[in-house]
Amino acid sequence: MELVKDVNLTLVLRLFATFLLVLSACLVAFDSQTKLLFYSILRKASFRDLNALFVLVCIDSAAAAYNVLQILRCSIFPSPKVDKNLAWLCYLLDQAVVYLAFAANSAALQGSLFAITGQNNFQWMKLCNIYTRFCIQIGGALVCGFIACLVLAVISALSAYSLFRLYSPKHFLQLKAK
Repeated sequence: MELVKDVNLTLVLRLFATFLLVLSACLVAFDSQTKLLFYSILRKASFRDLNALFVLVCIDSAAAAYNVLQILRCSIFPSPKVDKNLAWLCYLLDQAVVYLAFAANSAALQGSLFAITGQNNFQWMKLCNIYTRFCIQIGGALVCGFIACLVLAVISALSAYSLFRLYSPKHFLQLKAK
């Protein structure tokens, strides 16, 4: 009974994380803004202008695909017998996805901060003064990405709980019944 509750909670969390990851990737990938600069130059800002945003789209898409595969695995093969090797593989992959998603979001945040504040030493101007809608949408995508990272961390903790429960004595890592 407890295994079924863990699986259902994990499925709901994976669905929510997948939604947030897809939302974050779509907000960044489809965001662009064109401005007329110096009365004659048309300049378009897109996610391809900053490599960290391009990497963010790729990693968020891959993390969402991984979660979809895990959702399919849990819903198609809900086995009551848990294999230790499969539990280890899921735990390690969950850890890798959390760390990659957090690293990509952090790198995109750092690059976006340069767009907000500029950098006088390198003579980089503040781009968010020119492309305000673009920057606001990227900010929303980063918020969605960091919330997804928190949800992925909870999923990883549940994965660790499921794994290490296999190695514990009968009542050591069992949750108390209410």
